[in-house]
Parts: sequence; structure tokens; C-alpha cells
Amino acid sequence: MAKEIGDVFFGNELEELKEDWSVIERMLPMGWQDKAKELRALFIPKEFKDASTLLRVMLIHLSDGCSLRETAMRARVGGLVSVSDVALLKRLRKCGRWFQWIGEQLSMRFIGAALPVLPDRRMRLVDASVVCEPGATGSTWRLHYGLDLSNLCCDEVHVTDVTVGESLTQYEVKRGDVIMADRGLAHRRGIRHVVSHGGDVIVRMNLTAVPLEDEASREWLPLPKLRRLRVGQAGDWRVWIRDKNGRIEVRVCALKKSAEQTRKTQEKVRQEAIKKQNILQPQTLEAAGYVIVLTTLMEPAADTILELYRCRWQVELAFKRLKSLLQLGHLKKTDPEGAKAWLQGKLLIACLIETMIAVGERFSPWGYFLHPAA
Repeated sequence: MAKEIGDVFFGNELEELKEDWSVIERMLPMGWQDKAKELRALFIPKEFKDASTLLRVMLIHLSDGCSLRETAMRARVGGLVSVSDVALLKRLRKCGRWFQWIGEQLSMRFIGAALPVLPDRRMRLVDASVVCEPGATGSTWRLHYGLDLSNLCCDEVHVTDVTVGESLTQYEVKRGDVIMADRGLAHRRGIRHVVSHGGDVIVRMNLTAVPLEDEASREWLPLPKLRRLRVGQAGDWRVWIRDKNGRIEVRVCALKKSAEQTRKTQEKVRQEAIKKQNILQPQTLEAAGYVIVLTTLMEPAADTILELYRCRWQVELAFKRLKSLLQLGHLKKTDPEGAKAWLQGKLLIACLIETMIAVGERFSPWGYFLHPAA
């Protein structure tokens, strides 16, 4: 799909692909051309006569994985613009915020487009991933990514320096949102951030990251409770988290794994400890025999919460698609501004692909949408 889009950007069969490009332009959010000037991507037009030409040339580079020199050659042969590879790099550095704005606007079209998993609640899957250029001197960035579970479309994305850690505080939370995340984002500060904005969380937990207490403010230890479960049985306990702002009532929902599942998980835990040269604690091995989830939702039942959490793997699949289909894992720019703009451009390609798939059935053979997007 990315290669096909790249062919449209290049323009081998020029007249036919001019029509294809006009279809892509109509998918873009209202005001995208003016935004290029506002965000300084096109502040001095010079070689680029308009925002459409600029975007088309940049997407040759981003979608096909062409070098800047090859991109300049393709743009010249395709009759788009005559520009050097050095000038393209300078222009790319200025396009990051523009790419980000277009991607955000495209993603917003899908929010609430499908029926929610829980009535009147938006279920969101969030995660973070490190993206770096191969080699010791390459740039390293952290991608904070969010999906709407109702339609599996990206609804929020941020690119930050790798020193900015994984946290739920990186995400904008609206009242009624339910945020699902892995144990790397299960921390009191992030949970407080979601709750204070009117949302709820379903997060995987370990034994130490989020200290728990009972109703009488005494330490609550999960393992003694978990040992009472039978294989396949779901448990549910109401406990509290305490931080500087007070207490948050939560539930611990857990499921006991089978002996075979436990063995496989424990082996992974051992291998990870060896790789990181960590000392493996007996409690960590024992906890590997359970799926343990923390949630601020007081309903539905524990088995439903655990079943919902299984959907979190969709965000893992999204990262795999980004890294394989769009080669997101091979960062090519070594300067910070260029690297961030390159990443934002790659994410824009992903949003365009999602948009094309979503509206594909609404294309009219007469060249316009049967049901224009709101």
C-alpha cells in the first residue's frame, strides 16, 4: 500500500496520476494548505510554488524510502519541481509540525466512528516504542502511540526525545476515556493523570510498581490472594492506591494460568533477567503464573475486564505494521530536527493508508465521494 501511494506521489503515468493525486488531496483535512504557511513549512516558497507540490515531493521520499537525491531526481523528471537534495533536507526539517497536524486531523475523523466496546466509553490502547537509526551515532526517539479500539485507528501520536519516559501523562485524556496499557505505563502518576481528567485505566501490573493498600490503609500484597485461585479462575479484589493527592480506589483482576502457560512465561522471565543481568526474585517467578490487571473501573466483572485487556495486543500489531510496511525502524536522519520531521512524515503516511482503506468503498467511479466525510 505504501509503495502504491508512492507511485501516485511520483507520477510515472502523469495525466492519470494527476487524477489520483487529486483524490488523495480530497482526503486531507480542510485548511491543510494554509496550515503549511502558518506552521512555516512553506514560509518562503522559492522552488515550491504551493503546499500541494511540497507535500507530494516529501511523500515521494517518505513513502518509497527514496534517498533525498533520488527524490530530487524523481520530482524533476515528473515535472513537479527542480530542487537539490540539500534544499529538500532543509525543507523537510521545517515540515515536522505540518505533518503532525495533518496526521492528527486525519486521525480525528475516525474517533467515535464505530460502536464503542463499552457503552458511551471510548476504549483506547496506548504504548511507546523506541525508534533509532542503526549504528552507534544514530538518533534515538521515543514514539508515544494511541489507538481507538472501536476502529483500530490511530487517535494520538507524539514523538519525543528518548529521555522522555513511557507514561500515561503523555496522552490527552477526555472524560469517559478508558486507557489500556502494558505494565511499563502502570505508575501512580500516570493513573492519577487519567483519573483527574475523568478517564479510567486498565493496565497490566507487576508486584512493585504500584503499591497497594486495603480499606484500612494497610499494605495489600497480591500473591497470598492469587494463590487461592484455580487454573482458569478469575479473581477480583477492591484495593486503593495512595499518592500525594490522596487515595484512588481500584480493582485487581487476575487469572491463574495453566502449568504449560506458566512454564513458558517463567522461561521468558528468566531469559529477560539474564539479558539485563538482573537478579531474578522468587516472587517474580511466582507472579508469572498469573495475568494481573489493575483497573479503576468498578464494573464490569473481572473476567470481562481481563478479556478486554487482551485487545491491547492490537497496539503491538500497529507498531509491527509501522516498522515493517513503512520501515519506521530505520531512521535515516542524524540531525534532531530532520529526524523528528522524518518520523512525523512516516506517521502521516500511516494515517493516509488508514484513510484510504476506510473510505475505499465510498469512492465513486465519477470521481467524487458518495458520502463525504464530516
